[in-house]
Amino acid sequence: MRLSPLNRRRWRNFRANRRAYWSLWIFAVVFGLSLFAELLANDRPIVVSYRGALHFPVFRFYPETTFGGDFKTEAIYADPAVQCLIRTGGLEACWDDPATVEAEAAGGSFDGKPVEQGWILWPPIPYSYATINNVGTAPSAPDAKHWLGTDDTSRDVLARIIYGLRLSVVFAILVTLGSSVVGIAAGAVQGYFGGRTDLIFQRVIEIWGGTPSLYIIIILFAILGRSFWLLVVISVLFGWPALVGVVRAEFLRARNFEYVRAARALGVRDRVIMLRHILPNAMVATLTLLPFIITGAIGGLAGLDFLGYGLPSSLPSLGELTLQAKQNLQAPWLGFSAFFTFAILLSLLVFIFEGVRDAFDPRKTFR
Repeated sequence: MRLSPLNRRRWRNFRANRRAYWSLWIFAVVFGLSLFAELLANDRPIVVSYRGALHFPVFRFYPETTFGGDFKTEAIYADPAVQCLIRTGGLEACWDDPATVEAEAAGGSFDGKPVEQGWILWPPIPYSYATINNVGTAPSAPDAKHWLGTDDTSRDVLARIIYGLRLSVVFAILVTLGSSVVGIAAGAVQGYFGGRTDLIFQRVIEIWGGTPSLYIIIILFAILGRSFWLLVVISVLFGWPALVGVVRAEFLRARNFEYVRAARALGVRDRVIMLRHILPNAMVATLTLLPFIITGAIGGLAGLDFLGYGLPSSLPSLGELTLQAKQNLQAPWLGFSAFFTFAILLSLLVFIFEGVRDAFDPRKTFR
C-alpha cells in the first residue's frame, strides 16, 4: 500500500523520534509474544509423538486412553505415568514403576522386547496461569523451575504475567477504541452544530460525569456476575466523556473557517464536512489524550482487580498479583514483578503515543 506524502512525512517524523520508535518495537515484540502465550507457558505439551502419530495437546483435547491409559478424562501430561506411556508406546507396566520402565526403555527394550520410542515437546514454561504446582511452601522464591517464583496459591508468577499482560492490553485497546468512537462522535456533533444541541449534550455529560462508576460496577456485577465483556462495556460507558471537551473545542473553532463555509455553500453534506475537512485537524488534540485513556484503562482494570471488583477470579490478572504482593510482604518477588511489569508497560505506551502525537502535529519536525 502506497502512503500519501502527508502520511510519509508523519512516518518520518515518528521514526526520527528514537524513543518512540524503539518503544514501538519493544512493545510489539512483548505484546506479540504474549499473543502466543499458550505456546510459551502451558501445562500441556505443544507436540506429542505417540506410536508414530503426532498429537497437539495445546490445541486439542486428548483423553488418557489415547496414550494407552485407563481414563477418558484429559491426560495429565505432567504425571510421570502418562509420560512413561507416551515414551514407551503404552506399556501397562508404567503404572507400577514409571521410572524403572523408562530407564529400561531408554535402551530400546523392556523385558527383552522392543519398545516404541515417543517424545514430548514442552513449552519453555511448562505451567499455565492456573497450574497449581506442588512446591512446598507458597509463595516460593524464584528458582530454576519458576523464574519469578510462585504466588500464594503455588501458581507460576511469570506465566500469570504473560497471560495477564495480554489480557490487560487487549482490554485497554478495546476500551480506548470504544471510548474514542463514542467521544469523538459526541464532541463532533456538539461542536459542529452548536446551539441547543451543544447545550443539551453538555447537560447530559455533566449528569453522566457525576455518576459514581464504582457503585454502578458493583451493582451490575452483583446482578449479572463478573465478566470481561461486561467490564469493557462499563468502562466505555464511563470513559467516552474524556474526549468530548477537546473534540468539541476543535470543531467549534474550525466550523467557521473559510474552507468549511465554502464547502457548506457548495452544498457539501454536513457529514462529509465533519469527517473529511474538520476531523483530521482535530486529531492532533485527540491524540494528546489517547495515552491517558489507554494507560488509565490498564490502571483502572488493575485497580478494580486489586479491590476485588474486576475480572473473574478464573482469569489472570496483574491487579490480583499486586494484591498478593500487598498481602505477602515476606515475598518481595511478587511486588517487584508487579511493579516492573506496570512500569515498563505503561512507559512504553506513553512513549509510543507521544511519538504519534508529535508525528501528527504539523508544527513539529524531527531531524
